[in-house]
Amino acid sequence: MVPVGFELPVVYNVAMAVSREQQRSSAARFATTHWSIVRAAGQGASSESRKALATLCRTYWYPLYAYLRRQGHGAEDAQDLTQSFFVGFLEKNYFQVVTPEKGKFRSYLLGALKHFVSNERDRARAVKRGGGRAVISLDFQTAESRYGFEPSHELTAEKTFERCWALTVLDQVLGRLQEEFTGADKEELFERLKVFLTAKKGAVSYKEVARELDMSEGAVKVAVHRLRRRYRKLLKEEIAQTVSDPEEAEDEIRYLLAAISS
Repeated sequence: MVPVGFELPVVYNVAMAVSREQQRSSAARFATTHWSIVRAAGQGASSESRKALATLCRTYWYPLYAYLRRQGHGAEDAQDLTQSFFVGFLEKNYFQVVTPEKGKFRSYLLGALKHFVSNERDRARAVKRGGGRAVISLDFQTAESRYGFEPSHELTAEKTFERCWALTVLDQVLGRLQEEFTGADKEELFERLKVFLTAKKGAVSYKEVARELDMSEGAVKVAVHRLRRRYRKLLKEEIAQTVSDPEEAEDEIRYLLAAISS
């Protein structure tokens, strides 16, 4: 779970319900940081590193799409730009423009997209989602339904991107946690306890869950405590992969949680 005192907004549950199967199918386990994956691919490394980079693209495409939509691009235009950006990203002929020497992966990716839109817009439209080149499979069929769940109040395109990025990271962590429980043959336990990660304090009864699981109330409280502790650990690990300095992980967590709350 996220740091003590933070509660995920209800919209998290709604938006993630739309994309759960998509995110789960593309979830990745990175032995290295996101930065090292980008560097390796940019240096013409192995096919494994290229596959890892493709997984990063499939994981983080939606925040970029939401940014473009909030910038005023129509759905089809945003799809074209997102797909074309990642085509160049994967072909190594574009993302070398921005050197990932330091900073945050989300800032790097958004900066690269801005550069792409500013300098290669005509080319992006001509490419039309790859134009015959190898493209990465992005689930644009769910894009607009997901975008429809974004807050209606006025958020800047940058704030929309940061909010979507934060939700994507949280969903990745939740997916990892679910896989651990499934691997331990405890999927039912996870399905009943995960609500304690997102519901408001006191909204769910320990006693009711204990009765459903045929456990004591005390045992459920212990299980929830362990679940939250493991969630916090996985969250920090996930964030650490997106910053150049591991010491920045805690600050990045606080920043992203604030982005969701705004």
